[in-house]
Amino acid sequence: MNNTVPSLNRPVLSDRHLHEECGVFGVYSETTQDVASLAYYALYALQHRGQESAGIVVNDDGLFTSYRDIGLVNEVFPAGRLATLGAGNIAVGHVRYGTTGITDRNNAQPIVVNHRKGRMALAHNGNLVNSQELREELESRGSIFQSTTDSEVIAHIIVQERLTHASIEEAVSAAMERIVGAYSLVISSPSKLIAVRDPHGFRPLCMGRMKDGSVVFTSETCALDAIGARFERDILPGEIVVADKSGVKSDTSHCGKEPKCLCVFEFIYFARPDSVIDGSSVHVARQRAGAFLALEHPVQADVVVGVPDSGLDAALGYARQSGIPYGMGFIKNKYIGRTFISPTQAMRENEVNIKLNPIRSVVEGKRVVLIDDSIVRGTTCRRTIDLLRKAGAKEIHMRVSAPPFVAACYYGTDIDDPSKLIANNHSVDEIAEIIGVDSLGYLSREDVVKLADNTECGFCTACFGGGYPTAVPKCGGKNRFECKISEKEKNAHA
Repeated sequence: MNNTVPSLNRPVLSDRHLHEECGVFGVYSETTQDVASLAYYALYALQHRGQESAGIVVNDDGLFTSYRDIGLVNEVFPAGRLATLGAGNIAVGHVRYGTTGITDRNNAQPIVVNHRKGRMALAHNGNLVNSQELREELESRGSIFQSTTDSEVIAHIIVQERLTHASIEEAVSAAMERIVGAYSLVISSPSKLIAVRDPHGFRPLCMGRMKDGSVVFTSETCALDAIGARFERDILPGEIVVADKSGVKSDTSHCGKEPKCLCVFEFIYFARPDSVIDGSSVHVARQRAGAFLALEHPVQADVVVGVPDSGLDAALGYARQSGIPYGMGFIKNKYIGRTFISPTQAMRENEVNIKLNPIRSVVEGKRVVLIDDSIVRGTTCRRTIDLLRKAGAKEIHMRVSAPPFVAACYYGTDIDDPSKLIANNHSVDEIAEIIGVDSLGYLSREDVVKLADNTECGFCTACFGGGYPTAVPKCGGKNRFECKISEKEKNAHA
């Protein structure tokens, strides 16, 4: 059943930056309070993880009030609308960049479900690899879907298991035996708040506490800082943590079954630099990437500059390791976010001129080392380099703080067409010529897994050709469920 409304124009995605699926948040309080505002400020801090839609559910002793829509957090929740959510003791929040399903209000989260044993609100970060098979199985048994996301598949599986289990946490544990892939979940039942991380730990999830003892779960520690919560610990891969009136309890029965595979791009680009993930500072990890680049790809130059924002820390690390002075080579327009939409092709081509402007006095007549986090297709990268050339850079030596992208990602990053990746079609020397630099160097796969301070942190490097930790889906396209609906509609009218 297709209940989708007409989709809005999707943002023009920069080829320089990849996008990750979502940010999740949840808070449990023993007393009724303004948990909606806590969720609002936390989602604001997580806005970098998703700019397509936002949503908050407030649970007031089993009474759920929710709102979700397309847009940024401040657009979806102006002051008057936030107030309509009222007070409660549990809140679940979500910001989305979809890697399964189109940009559509029905695909916004959290998902709220009414079922025979109560209600449930669910927020999901990640991507399942067996969602298509599960959805077909559920639909064959009469399940009706309101969205085209794999997150709704998770909700259906949990509800199905809840009908035969004594508690919501037992249902979640049973569901984990059926769902495969990346999932960090925050779930509210009428009386409990639950945090779940998949056995590989693909996506981050942590726990904190407010001064009044309220328990908080969220994707990144920066959200804890935003609401004045104290970081307590990371949720373990495979762990289920439950907060209710009896306190906090943990189920680790799924832990240790799979190797740890945190997405290494959390450190390279996705996470905010002020966050700490699985015991390692993102800021420090990016500086380490720059230092590794300086050792792997040294060059004679006059200044090191980074492409804002995620290239800045790596540029600082390169400069410190190499001894080449660090310079602020670009000014970024802070009033254009990642959802900047260019209405015409001509404007799209000039988008980088609006977002970035080089500082001529820093680069003119200089041999420049340019640091960025990735090269996807190469077009935006080329325009950035052209800006430096026009500003008078004598030489440009580009260094990338990630290995080349050569494979699709099935765990929550929008790399689903390897044929469009420039590294699959050209050698490093050819890419350097295409983008217009004097030399090009990528971080090696051997060093990218050394970015974390925590040496026990295992990484997924599948997009760099490191192999997949799980079986891959037969159909991995972002809009695979929309395609499926179209085929059904064609068959129905045949």
